[in-house]
Order: sequence, then structure tokens, then C-alpha cells
Amino acid sequence: METVDFLGQLGFGLVLGMGAVGSALGIGAAGRAAAGAWAKEGKQGKNLNFSYIILTGMPLSQTIYAFVLMLLGLSGIAYDVKLLSANSGALLGVSLSCGLAQMLSAWMQGLIGASAVRCISESQGKGLAFLIIAMGIAETVGLFGWVFLLLLLPTAA
Repeated sequence: METVDFLGQLGFGLVLGMGAVGSALGIGAAGRAAAGAWAKEGKQGKNLNFSYIILTGMPLSQTIYAFVLMLLGLSGIAYDVKLLSANSGALLGVSLSCGLAQMLSAWMQGLIGASAVRCISESQGKGLAFLIIAMGIAETVGLFGWVFLLLLLPTAA
């Protein structure tokens, strides 16, 4: 295998790795906020708010998008030597772009989720729909990155 072919294949793995890092950062941010809000609610003798689970889990979807892209790439183009050799640089570039879109959208989604937890905690549960919409806007960046990579994947003629 040529080094250039390896770089094309590496791109598909990087998509998953970057998406997972973003999801972990986002879930960590929202999860810390949720834990703090639950501690406050528990101390006050209130029921713990389940909405925080939704807000904490939302950044996970970017890892799912990245996993699907990796599977599509590794089950197809990555093993078509002729197609891979002709497009390896493009594959690496597009994969990195998509990976960054997944990573940053998941991370920012988690930061929005952390603020959303605080908002719900301090407003007696008001505004969940608006907060999910705000997180969905960040999700859209990851979706666009996903769709763009799918559209740019070379196919055999």
C-alpha cells in the first residue's frame, strides 16, 4: 500500500475519532452542569429533573454520524485501490473537514446544553423546547458536515 493510499484510509478513522472527541467534550460539559443541578435539587428535597439527561445526551449524535461515515468509507472506497489512489488527498481533506464539523458542533452543543441545564434549574423547568432548538442549531453544523462528505465521496464509474 502506498503512503498516499494510507492517508485516504486514515481520513475515515479520523472522522470517527474527531466526532467522538467532540461528543465526549460536549457530554462532559453538559453532564457536569447536570450533576450540579441534581445536587442542588436533591439538597432542596426536589425530584431530580429528567430533562438534564436529554440535554446531556444530545452531543452523542455526532459520534453516530461519524461512525456511519467511517463505515461507508471503509466498506467501499477504502478498498477500491484505483479509486483510493486517485482521490486519497481529497478523501483526507474532506474527512478532516467533516471530523472538525462533528467535533466542534458536538462540543458547542454540549456547552449550550450546560447553559440549558442552568436555565432550566433556575427557571423551574421553563424553556426546554427553546433550549433544545438552540442545541439543534449546533447539531445542524454536524449534519451539514455529514451530508457534504456523503456528497463528495467519489464513486466508481
